[in-house]
Amino acid sequence: MGNRRAARVNLIGLSKTDYNGNPSTLCQGCGHNSIASQIIQVAYELSIQPHEMIKLSGIGCSSKSPAYFLGRSHGFNSLHGRMPSIATGSLMANHTLHAIGVSGDGDTASIGLGQFKHMMRRNVRMVYIVENNGVYGLTKGQFSATADEGQELKYAGHNDLPPIDICMEAILAGCGFVARSFSGDAQQVRELLKAALSHRGTAVLDIISPCVAFNNHDSSTKSYGYGKEHEEQLQEIGWVPPAEEIVIEEYAPGEMQVVEMHDGSHIQLRKLEEDYDPTEKMGALHRLMWAQEKQEFITGLIYYDGERESLAEASNLTETPLAHLTAEKIRPSADSLEEIMAGLM
Repeated sequence: MGNRRAARVNLIGLSKTDYNGNPSTLCQGCGHNSIASQIIQVAYELSIQPHEMIKLSGIGCSSKSPAYFLGRSHGFNSLHGRMPSIATGSLMANHTLHAIGVSGDGDTASIGLGQFKHMMRRNVRMVYIVENNGVYGLTKGQFSATADEGQELKYAGHNDLPPIDICMEAILAGCGFVARSFSGDAQQVRELLKAALSHRGTAVLDIISPCVAFNNHDSSTKSYGYGKEHEEQLQEIGWVPPAEEIVIEEYAPGEMQVVEMHDGSHIQLRKLEEDYDPTEKMGALHRLMWAQEKQEFITGLIYYDGERESLAEASNLTETPLAHLTAEKIRPSADSLEEIMAGLM
C-alpha cells in the first residue's frame, strides 16, 4: 500500500473517481457514454462539489445516462418530455445549485417540445444537453423529430417529414447560449460544457450522439461516420477560467475572439473557415438554415447573449434559497393575510 501512488485530487480534494456514477447499461460504443465521461472530467477539473449539483432527465436512452455520472449529486428522472418542469421547480427552490439536464431528441423535440420552448423563455439557469441521434433507440429505432428527411431505416422505413432543428428552436425561444457538438469530439464537448456551466441562464448543447444499434449508417447526419467525415467547426474553442487574464488587441478571421461570460470567465473562439460572429442572432439563424439546406454538420458556439436575466434574477429570489428558509420567513403572517382578504372584499 505504501508504494501505491496517491490518487491525483482537484482543488477540493476529490479524485476523478469521486465523480463517477454506476456502470453504464447502454450499448457499447454509444455516444451517450462518451458525453457522460466528459461531464465527469469537467466536474473534476472545475472542482464542483457533487452535493451542489443536480442532474435531471426525462425518458429514453439519453435520460438513463445521469445514472452513469456524479453519483454523489442530487438527481431526478422525470416523465417523458417533462424534465423542464421538474428542473424549473427544483431551481426555483434552490437557485444556487449547478444543474445539468440530459434529454434526447425524442424527449425534447417531440413530446417535450412545448416544455423545452418555455424553459428557454424563462431562462432557467442550467445546462440542457440534448443527446441527439435521430431515433427512438429505447423503443427499437423509430424516427424522431430530428431525423433526416428522406432517410431510410431497415425497421422504420422512409421518413417523409422535415427535421426539427433544436438549436434553431432554442434561439427563437430566447436562449442565450446555443451550441452544437459531436460526441466523438471529446475536446470540444468538454470546453463547451465548461463555458455552459458559467452561463447565467439556460445553456443548450445539442450533441449529435450516434445510436450504434439503429442509426449509425454513414448516410445519416446523426451517424458516427458522417460526423467524423463532415464536421465543420465554426471555431476552435477553449475555456479560460476567471483567474486568467486574456488581452486581445485585434480580431480578424483566423485569429482569436474572446467572449466574456457573466461570471467573468471567458470562452475563446477562433474563426476557421469564415468570419462568423456568435453574438448575431440573425446571423446564427441564417447559418443554421444554410447548414440544414446543405446538410452540413456545423459544430461550436452558434449563438451567445449574456445580457438576459435568469429566472431566479428576474423573480428577485432571496440570496438564501427558498428551500433553506424557515417557515416563518416563507408563510405570510396572520395580519398580512387579513389585510389581503380585506382588499378582496
